[in-house]
Amino acid sequence: MSILPKRDPFVLLLGDVITFAVALWLTLIFRNLEMPSWDLLFQHLVPFAILFLVWVFVFLLAGLYDRSMRLMRGHLPETILYSQTVNIALAALFFFFIPEFGITPKVVLAIYLVVSSVLIFGWRVYVFPSIISHTRQSAILIGSGADVDELLREVNSNPHYPFVFSQVIDTNDASLSEAVQKLCRVIADKNPDSIIVADTAAPMMNAVLPIVYDVAFNAQHFVFLDVNDLYQEVFERVPLSSMKYGWILSNIGRSLTYDVAKRVVDIVLGIFGCLFLAVLYPIVALAIKMEDGGEVLISHERIGRYGKVFRMFKFRSMSGNDNGVYKNGKSQLVVTSVGKFIRKFHIDEFPQFINLLRGDLSFVGPRPEFPTLAAQYAALIPFYNARHLIPPGLTGWARLRHVKDPHHGTDVEETKNKLAYDLYYLKHRSFVLDIHIIFQTVKFIIGARGA
Repeated sequence: MSILPKRDPFVLLLGDVITFAVALWLTLIFRNLEMPSWDLLFQHLVPFAILFLVWVFVFLLAGLYDRSMRLMRGHLPETILYSQTVNIALAALFFFFIPEFGITPKVVLAIYLVVSSVLIFGWRVYVFPSIISHTRQSAILIGSGADVDELLREVNSNPHYPFVFSQVIDTNDASLSEAVQKLCRVIADKNPDSIIVADTAAPMMNAVLPIVYDVAFNAQHFVFLDVNDLYQEVFERVPLSSMKYGWILSNIGRSLTYDVAKRVVDIVLGIFGCLFLAVLYPIVALAIKMEDGGEVLISHERIGRYGKVFRMFKFRSMSGNDNGVYKNGKSQLVVTSVGKFIRKFHIDEFPQFINLLRGDLSFVGPRPEFPTLAAQYAALIPFYNARHLIPPGLTGWARLRHVKDPHHGTDVEETKNKLAYDLYYLKHRSFVLDIHIIFQTVKFIIGARGA
């Protein structure tokens, strides 16, 4: 069972394309104050069909197909307007550089920006939710602990989830008889939408699961979810309380095809990245030298796959190079003026494309840590070294999702949260997720976030 149906992004995409086309038709009506002829409509539709594909890609970069955007619609107006402004600018360049279509729709594009933005907003805020709207089903939650409490608060406080936890059995406090009675009432009402979410690792479940198993043979209809699977889908990270050696070992392997193809993609991206680096190097080097005369390129020791240490290259953005040796959990260096700028646009990380070509890094993976910090975290955080079972990356799931990364500092609690995202990537890594992370990284850089 999925919190948001897998078809939702495809419905959104199809609706966006249809809305783009309807907006073009309405724009031609407003422009000429009459119904457009088929010839006029076709003349515009052919080039605009090409643009529709580009605009969908822009929407993808803007996160308009992300799960978070579908659940939290407060940012929709701003994001749609921003995306559509970019789309119209791209359309203007398209018609300027490709005049073969025989139209210069300056006024049409201005009108289209307004019409399409209004229609896209209406489609996404009012029409789409009515298509996929769900009556919130009643569910029972069986478990205990901080992760279960967090899941309970999130689901019950957000009306966009298709169910609500109406009954909760705390496995630390409830008796076995109480749990059995409540479960029997849920699954005996023959409601085809009954949902049971349970921590199958809880000791109580050893006695409860056989009852649920027997009921399944009596043709009772219900959905049974493991609380850890649901937690991962809701928060897009792994609950660390559920970590066991078997879980990690069972999620190490991936196909040889995936590994080889990923390395080929890394090499291609590394070549292009190094070409950009060759262009940027003289400019960045001059700026750094003019500010304080210090070294341009620095290298840090980092932990790679299987714990192997390698040197990772960067443009120097701080007053020196402490190589991860911190006092009181914080770096004693300060960010330079040039460093602030190159960090803002992630220019300081371009030399890492050299590491990408060398195979020290993959494009997508957990960010590599300093050896000294990794040793501290490994001693304090169970299964921390599991993140070293896959190649580290230039970018990654934790980098995009974990907003409180202890950058140039030591923080055990926040590193636990980051590890939860790294382990989520360990389990779910695939071409689709890698492409999604790359797109979101492009958005991340264009938005000049970070540093």
